[in-house]
Amino acid sequence: MKSLLVLVSLCVLLMFLTCFGIPVNVRVAVSQSVRVSRVTPVSIVQGGVTWNYTVTLSTTMGVIVIGLYDDMPITSGNFKNLTAHGIYDGTQFTRVAYGFVIQGGDTSSKGIVVPPIRDELPNKHSNVVGSVAMAKTSQPNSATSQFFINLGNNTSLDSNYSVFGQVIQGMDVVNKIGNVPIVPVLSEYDGQPVTPITISKATLSPEVPEYTLIAILPVLMIVTLFAVALQRRHRRIAVLRCLG
Repeated sequence: MKSLLVLVSLCVLLMFLTCFGIPVNVRVAVSQSVRVSRVTPVSIVQGGVTWNYTVTLSTTMGVIVIGLYDDMPITSGNFKNLTAHGIYDGTQFTRVAYGFVIQGGDTSSKGIVVPPIRDELPNKHSNVVGSVAMAKTSQPNSATSQFFINLGNNTSLDSNYSVFGQVIQGMDVVNKIGNVPIVPVLSEYDGQPVTPITISKATLSPEVPEYTLIAILPVLMIVTLFAVALQRRHRRIAVLRCLG
């Protein structure tokens, strides 16, 4: 029995080492090929902060690079996951609130429903100029894919909106988007851009290898069958010893 436990433990450990501790991706139902290339983060140091992961938003108005905070695993992890699956590709910045925020990431136009994530509060970072946070409804734990970039120091949002990144390149592009003509929605200063502003491509750097549940299942099946066979063998040996 001890051998069985050791075997199972070794197999589980091997799986975690192989996956570099990256969780199995089952949150977004999107057909993707399994990628198993190993990657080494290339850190970017800017403003005294080390960014191990960045997301580049190539938009119709220019390029925006967002550094992701490592200490916000749920929120940053969600943003990485959606980016890696191409969920943001083809989405638009659907809200411009002058001097306040620009908001993007609405996947409804693509027919994709993203499950909500848990709020990471209290905030470890603040909603200051250039910071990136998850948008949500008035209900807690309702953030999905939409995010906003702060155009001003909106620290009053800190108690409700999880900050997970910072614009480290392309703040001029953010400000250009933040000044486009709008069709008023919430007020004359808060609405939808007259001319659509599209995220043509969102790219995670470095690319995170994906291990889908389908890829893991055969390994689990083999481990389980081997463990069962080993357990039966131990039982037979025990029975033979009793008979002897």
